[in-house]
Amino acid sequence: MAIELETRARLLPERTRGGLREVVALASPVIVTNMSATLMHTVDSAMVGRLGATHLAAVGYALIWYWTAACFFVGAASGVQTFVSQGHGAGENRTCGAWAWHGIFAVVPAACVCIALFAALAEPLFRLMGPSPEVQRLAAAYVRSRAFGIPGLVAAMAIAAFFRGIGDTRTPLYAMVLANIVNFIFGYGLIFGSFGLPNWGIAGAGVATAIAEWVYFAVLVIALRRPRVDGEFDTSRPAFETAALRRYARTSAPIGGQWMLEMLSFAIFANLVARMGDIEMASSQAMLVLQHMSFMQVMAVSVAATTLIGRYRGMGDFAAAERSHANALGIGVSIAVGVSILFLTFPETMLRIFTEDAGVLSLGSRLLVIGALFQTCDAIGVVTSGSLRGAGDTRWPFVVQASLAWGLFLPSAFLFGQLLDGGVEGAWMGGVLYLGVLGLVLLRRFRRGEWRRIKI
Repeated sequence: MAIELETRARLLPERTRGGLREVVALASPVIVTNMSATLMHTVDSAMVGRLGATHLAAVGYALIWYWTAACFFVGAASGVQTFVSQGHGAGENRTCGAWAWHGIFAVVPAACVCIALFAALAEPLFRLMGPSPEVQRLAAAYVRSRAFGIPGLVAAMAIAAFFRGIGDTRTPLYAMVLANIVNFIFGYGLIFGSFGLPNWGIAGAGVATAIAEWVYFAVLVIALRRPRVDGEFDTSRPAFETAALRRYARTSAPIGGQWMLEMLSFAIFANLVARMGDIEMASSQAMLVLQHMSFMQVMAVSVAATTLIGRYRGMGDFAAAERSHANALGIGVSIAVGVSILFLTFPETMLRIFTEDAGVLSLGSRLLVIGALFQTCDAIGVVTSGSLRGAGDTRWPFVVQASLAWGLFLPSAFLFGQLLDGGVEGAWMGGVLYLGVLGLVLLRRFRRGEWRRIKI
């Protein structure tokens, strides 16, 4: 598969490289993969939401802080894709397999320590943050039950990034579909006490997802060590090279840092919303899950952009890299606009997936109007960030995104939500302002072309 993709890319006429069809071919399996991952969290939220609005608020609150603790490591693991795509584009296939192992060795041990500390301190941390006592208790239970899945998830992300770097976006898809099935079976059983399993409520949702994350990892490890993949990319031999790990950290740590600092700012934002009340937090959580309908698809397009731009950067074909970005951007914005139309047309219908609570339905419907604009602005930044990542330009976006998240997002959310009494709707408008500015700044960075001169 990888040989065919590489050969096809090299044989294409230069003017057709990076075309719309090529972006779609790479992005389509990732879209299905991400939709499957979105379905996993949607099903979890829908099942937990049947336990009550407070339970829905708690799982949303817990997930935000859980991802704040984990996203640095998940983001750093995704850096494998940059190294593999550029090496693959340069025709250095035998060096590609080692990067999957470098990613695992560099990231997983630290992830284990961090998530264990977070799980141990979750309850006092949530108490300090100040949501309702019931949300504190339920959110801590979810975090503790979910935590043991993080080593499997981070390692799986590194391997999935390897496959996407060589242009194989189908293998992670098959692994995710199987993990999704496992999550549904164990989630339903452990949340409601079905299939002979214990009734653990919200904690059962966390355990089920952790089990599914280890299944995802196991399937990808088996795929990584297949003789055909090993024969081409030398993947079966775990590689531990200090110089390569340092090189990996220089490029990948800013990706993780970018994800973490933005997610931390969002966690503080969520805490602002949680202090407004359980209905506000539940409505915000329902909108967030629905936004994943477009966000995860746009992320898939961003993954395709990372692979193609890395490949053509490795080949030295900068014009094809720019075409790849332009086509990916068009697809990403189109997806966001399409889902926004659903938000504006069928708000209550979509919210009823999670709850029948009248307060959540009313407030959530108004939030979806803001969400339509939010996700459209987000699409520009997500795709462009992926393009810069493929080119190896990771440090500058890290600094800019962190600066805007803390210097614009949080102050504007507090201003519009609290000082001007805009409530949760005003706070989310601060998010729209932040994403609009971030998207334009990243887009300008790519178009100026500094990424052409960056060496990883």
